[in-house]
Amino acid sequence: MSRLFLRKSVQDCENDIAERGGLRRSLGKWHLTALGVGATIGAGIFATTGTAIVGDAVRLGAGPAIVISFLLTAITCGFAALCYAEFASMVPISGSAYTYAYASLGEFVAWIIGWDLIVEYAVGNIGVAIGWSGYFRELLTHFGLALPPWLATDYRTAHMAAEAVAAGATDATSVYLASALTTAPQLFGFNVIANLPAFLIVACITSILVIGIRESATSNNAMVILKVVIILFFIAVGATLIRPENWTTPETGGFAPNGFRGISAGAAIIFFSYIGFDATSTAAEEAKDPARDMPFGIIVSLIVCTVLYILVAGVMTGMAPWPKLGTAEPMVTALALADGSPGLITVSRFVVSLGAVFAMTSVLLVFQLGQPRIFMSMSRDGLLPPIFSRVHPRFRTPYVGTIITGLFVGTFAAFANIAEVVELTNIGTLFAFMLVSAGVIVLRKLEPDRRRPFRAPWVPLTPILAIISCLYLMLQLPGVTWIRFGLWLALGMVVYFLYGIRHSRLARERGAAS
Repeated sequence: MSRLFLRKSVQDCENDIAERGGLRRSLGKWHLTALGVGATIGAGIFATTGTAIVGDAVRLGAGPAIVISFLLTAITCGFAALCYAEFASMVPISGSAYTYAYASLGEFVAWIIGWDLIVEYAVGNIGVAIGWSGYFRELLTHFGLALPPWLATDYRTAHMAAEAVAAGATDATSVYLASALTTAPQLFGFNVIANLPAFLIVACITSILVIGIRESATSNNAMVILKVVIILFFIAVGATLIRPENWTTPETGGFAPNGFRGISAGAAIIFFSYIGFDATSTAAEEAKDPARDMPFGIIVSLIVCTVLYILVAGVMTGMAPWPKLGTAEPMVTALALADGSPGLITVSRFVVSLGAVFAMTSVLLVFQLGQPRIFMSMSRDGLLPPIFSRVHPRFRTPYVGTIITGLFVGTFAAFANIAEVVELTNIGTLFAFMLVSAGVIVLRKLEPDRRRPFRAPWVPLTPILAIISCLYLMLQLPGVTWIRFGLWLALGMVVYFLYGIRHSRLARERGAAS
C-alpha cells in the first residue's frame, strides 16, 4: 500500500522544474482569465444545451428551468475552483490535476486522474467534434450546399431523428437526419452512416499539431473576444424574439416540466459547458505571479461564463418550444423556430453558425494540444511507455501521442452519439474534481506548514462541499454511463499494474536512495 501511495512531494515537483528548466512566465491575470473563458466557451453552450433541455429515453430534460441547472452546476464548479486555485498557487507548474494528485494523494491516485483526464480531454473532444459538424452542416446550407445525410451524422442520431419524424416532427433538421437511414449505402447488410465532417476536422487539427503550432496569448484573446461577441449577438437578437408563453405554456409542462429531478439531470449534462475552466491551472508554470493571478483567472473565468450561459439558456428557451431544441446545434434550431423577420433570422443563423465553427475549432485545438502533453508527463514519470514522450526531431512536438489521440478522437467522432459522449466526459471530469478537492484536505494534514499563497476558505468544509456536489451530479447520470466509466477505470488499473508500477521513475529513484 505504501508503494501505491508514494508521493511526489511539492519539493520534488519544484526540483524537477529546476532540473529541466521551467516555462517562460509571461501570462498576467487577464491572459489567464481569457484562457479560461476561451477553453470553456465551446461545444458545451453551442451544442449540448439542447440535450440537457429536452432529455432522452433514459434521462429527464430540464425544460426552461435549464437556467437553474446552469446555476446549480456553477455552484458545484465554484467549490472545485477554490480547491484548484489553492493547488495552482502552491504548485505553480504544468500538469494540473495529475500533478496535484501526485503531490497529495500518491502515485496510484495520480495515475487514476491521468487516465481519467483522457476522458475529459480526448472523449470531450469527440463531443466537440460532433457539435462542430452540426454547425458546419448548417453553415453549408447558406451557400446552397448539403452533404448526403449518411455522411453527416451517426447511426443512433439518425435513428432518434427517424423516431421523432414518425411521432410527427416536421422540422428540416429531423427530416434530413432521418433520411440517412433510407439513403445510406449498405456494406455486408449494414447501413454505412458516419459523421465525415467530425472525422475530417480532427484529422486536420491533428496534422497541424504534429507539424507544430505556436499560439500566443494575443491570438487566444482575439478568439475569446470573437466567441463572446457571437454569444452577445445571439442574446441581443434572441431577446427580441422571445415569446414568454414558451416558458410557461401548460402544453409543454410549464417552466420546470420535470421538477427538480429534471433540473438536476440537466445540470449533470450541461456540466460539459464548464469543462475547460480548470484548463487555466495547466498554465500555472507560465503565470507571472501565480500566487495572485491563478486564483483570479480560475474564479473570474467561471463567473463570466456562468453569466453568459444563463442569459443564452433563458433566451433560447424563450424563442422556441423547448421540446424541439434537442439537436446538436440548439442555438440555430431556436432561431429557425423563432417567430420573427425572415431576413433577420437568416442572417442570425449564418452569424451564429460561422461563429460556432470558429469557436469550437479553437476548443478542439486547445484540448487536442493538451491530451498528448498529459501523455508526455505520464511517460516522463515512467507510468506510460517512452514512446509517448518522444519528440519529433524536426517539428519538436510529441507527435506519437498527438497521432494516437487524433486517431482515437476522429474515429469515435465519426460514429458516436453526442449525448453519450457528453455523459462519459462529465462523469470523468466530476471524478477528477472530487479527487483534487480531497487532495486539498490531505495536503493540509501532511504539510500544514507549507506556504499557501492562496488558501481555499473554510477547509475542510469547502472541499467536502465540492466532493458532495460533484458526487450528486454524478448520481444524476444514467447507470449505463457509470458502467462505461467503471470499465474505463478498470482498464486503466490493468495498464498501471502491468506497466506503470514496474517502470515508475519515482519508485526507482526512491529505491536507489534507500
